[in-house]
Amino acid sequence: MTATFESQRAALADVVAIPVTPFAEDGSVDRATHRALLRRLLDGGIGTLTPGGNTGEFYALDPAERRLVTELTIEEAGGRAAILVGVGHDVPTAVASARHARDAGASMVMVHQPVHPYVSHGGWVDYHRAIARAVPELGVVPYLRNAQLPGARLAELADDCPNVVGVKYAVPDAARFAAFARDAGLDRFVWVAGLAEPYAPSYFSAGATGFTSGLVNVAPAVSLNMIEALRSGDYPAAMKVWEQIRRFEELRAAGGSANNVTVVKEALASLGLCRREVRPPSKPLPESERAEVAAIAAGWSI
Repeated sequence: MTATFESQRAALADVVAIPVTPFAEDGSVDRATHRALLRRLLDGGIGTLTPGGNTGEFYALDPAERRLVTELTIEEAGGRAAILVGVGHDVPTAVASARHARDAGASMVMVHQPVHPYVSHGGWVDYHRAIARAVPELGVVPYLRNAQLPGARLAELADDCPNVVGVKYAVPDAARFAAFARDAGLDRFVWVAGLAEPYAPSYFSAGATGFTSGLVNVAPAVSLNMIEALRSGDYPAAMKVWEQIRRFEELRAAGGSANNVTVVKEALASLGLCRREVRPPSKPLPESERAEVAAIAAGWSI
């Protein structure tokens, strides 16, 4: 019988949380704090978790640490959430990570955009095909940041790999997203707005049914309020949430998103939930800029 991946599809049509990876004073992954932050998300009503996402500093973790955060997330979730594990790097590394995720109990993998200066359209298909075919039991979600890739290439990939069930679309262009989704097959995939809450209203209007979030680490209820409004088609209510989170997301996006993770960890630190440290090439906020982040976090109903 052909797998339908219905539970995975449902999990993607939601707030797809990208948990941070907290570090201890010695620079290692802080396991106890990581578990506590995951419990906070789960208790806050979040049903989809992505260990190994960019907010989790995927590219700053070594292979053992990437496996660790996957295992900690699956163990802590205990079946309370769907797990979408970020994988990437070269094909053998991505395949090994995907198989590890499968064996640890995850139901999906998100394939990070290939890190290579020269990505051909056909090569993009080959890269994702190799990973998807290695784990046919898992739902596969390409993380798409390439504005040049045509939708027909995604359709080609899914023709070969029916476990490609969703797309994290992270090109900052709502019109391009609308066209790409229709060229690939609007109803064929679950479309996840990969640029989080700031882009969610415009992307939902064009066909997205889920969005990723780093902000959710700080205020799960805020993210849930937005998706509830979007699901009901109440765009004025969604934009009220957008206005509430606007400045926080502007701070994250400044300088080419240089402080994307930094601002989230700073907010968590201001609430006493984890240390503010990030790994290079990210950098903690200077003392002079911390108060604004703390004031925003304190103003939300946490």
